[in-house]
Amino acid sequence: MTRRRIRRGRGILIAVAMIVGLAFLAPLLWVVITSLATRGDVYRFPPAFWPDWQWSNYSAAWSAAPWLRYFANTVFIGACTVALVLATSVLAGFAFARMRFAGRNALFITVLCVMMVPQTVLIIPNYVIASRLHLLDTYWIQILPFGASVFGIFLLRQFFISIPTEIFDAAQLDGAGPLRMAFQIAGPLARPSLILVGLNTFMGSWNAFVWPYIMTTTDSIRPIEVGLNAFYGVNGTDWTTLSAAVVFTTIPIVILFLFLQKYFVTGLYSTSGAVR
Repeated sequence: MTRRRIRRGRGILIAVAMIVGLAFLAPLLWVVITSLATRGDVYRFPPAFWPDWQWSNYSAAWSAAPWLRYFANTVFIGACTVALVLATSVLAGFAFARMRFAGRNALFITVLCVMMVPQTVLIIPNYVIASRLHLLDTYWIQILPFGASVFGIFLLRQFFISIPTEIFDAAQLDGAGPLRMAFQIAGPLARPSLILVGLNTFMGSWNAFVWPYIMTTTDSIRPIEVGLNAFYGVNGTDWTTLSAAVVFTTIPIVILFLFLQKYFVTGLYSTSGAVR
């Protein structure tokens, strides 16, 4: 009876997981179907769930914008942003977790409060600041404002707190300073958390639209999400080519997530054996 209940429970969990998975995959599948449909099929009711395999939509979408430039810009902006976020997260997380200074807890709470401020209300003052600093329409305005992550600081702080104190005591006896302990001891131990923060930051940079759309004006420095705006016009939206562009701009980030999903879903770190 116990085995039957266990099997029945596993069956229910698998069924629920499949339903939830299909619910999340449904929008992506619909975009793929639309990218291979004709323009008339987009407005058909009831909708057609089998595409007409119009592969010409992809060639039309690719020729509608300088996608190679957009991809290069997106990768460059994302890589620089990830590097800054990882550095600031390690430094701030280690300071909040292991260093003693006046007002540490109050400062950490202040950092967490940044997450409660809607970013849309800050667009106008940020635009004024960027204009006065002559950062508009540059790569810097797409990198520097996102060089620190509250999520990364919080995650790394919690992670560094969980590391046994004996590790840092031994490093301090060997003459290691705070920077060396942060980057050569705590940083390597936190590799799964760093990968999680980096992946989350890169995905956010890849999907950024409002900020680069407002802060930039030339295609030579704009990312791919702004390039998708080329399919919107006064004469309406070409949903087939737009869906095709969405598909080939989403594939790289999906592949990246599949390779690093084990770090995104769960941490693989363990400090067992780190202290003798």
